[in-house]
Amino acid sequence: MLTDVQWLDASLVGVLGLLIGSFLNVVVHRLPKMMERQWAAECAGHSDKETAASEPFNLMVPRSRCPHCEHQIRWFENIPVVSYAVLGGKCAACKAPISVRYPLVELATGALFFWCAWQWGATATGLAWCAFSALLLGMALIDWDTTLLPDDMTLPLMWLGLVAAAMQWTPVTLSTAFWGTVAGYGSLWSIYWVFKLVTGKEGMGYGDFKLFAALGAWFGWPLLIPIILIASVIGAIVGIGMKFTSGLREGGYVPFGPFLAGAGFAALLLGPMTLRQLVGI
Repeated sequence: MLTDVQWLDASLVGVLGLLIGSFLNVVVHRLPKMMERQWAAECAGHSDKETAASEPFNLMVPRSRCPHCEHQIRWFENIPVVSYAVLGGKCAACKAPISVRYPLVELATGALFFWCAWQWGATATGLAWCAFSALLLGMALIDWDTTLLPDDMTLPLMWLGLVAAAMQWTPVTLSTAFWGTVAGYGSLWSIYWVFKLVTGKEGMGYGDFKLFAALGAWFGWPLLIPIILIASVIGAIVGIGMKFTSGLREGGYVPFGPFLAGAGFAALLLGPMTLRQLVGI
């Protein structure tokens, strides 16, 4: 049973999660656009074409605006969950609807942070798993929206997992985490090339390799098989469902990253033993 101090710690970390969730919404929306701008600038540089100067665009500037009327969102209109409820899910200026995904992401991040602090307290271990949760959730949303898994998120998640293992913040040894990273990347890389040689098509992106490598760093190589099995089964079920409901993107592509992320959250919330039992290993 949790003490009052533990409840307080978990609650405070949960509130921090709400704030991080609000920032995650910005990351999910802006990071792919930042990547596209970077690619366009690099292409222009290789072709010796001059590009028109554009306004600074990153995770901090410009300030958030309504996409319908360009109303600049004020600080009291951007309080996680509360502002959405007070505004009735509509822009304060033009009354255009605001996607319900914004408060849901904030609530999900807050709940994950609360759970991590409930399990490990406001410790280095608890905060490390909070960081894991935020990065994984952000990548799942970006991949679902754009079929992109940014290196700016996959690689920090992988390195943080290795550091966490070295610092004994996770229940895996550094050796197990290292070989989990190697096996995670190498296994999907091998499947990618076999599939491409046989079919001439690309079955997944390099971001999936890096995300699986990151999960290997956090959970170690023994948990990679349960994770990939769960991700594959859920992915197949969702893909079949989307096919029958005509929800597939052009080309029939379903991003694999969200299902890897879902399996990663299953490993976090259920624990290694329960996860292995779930897949019969």
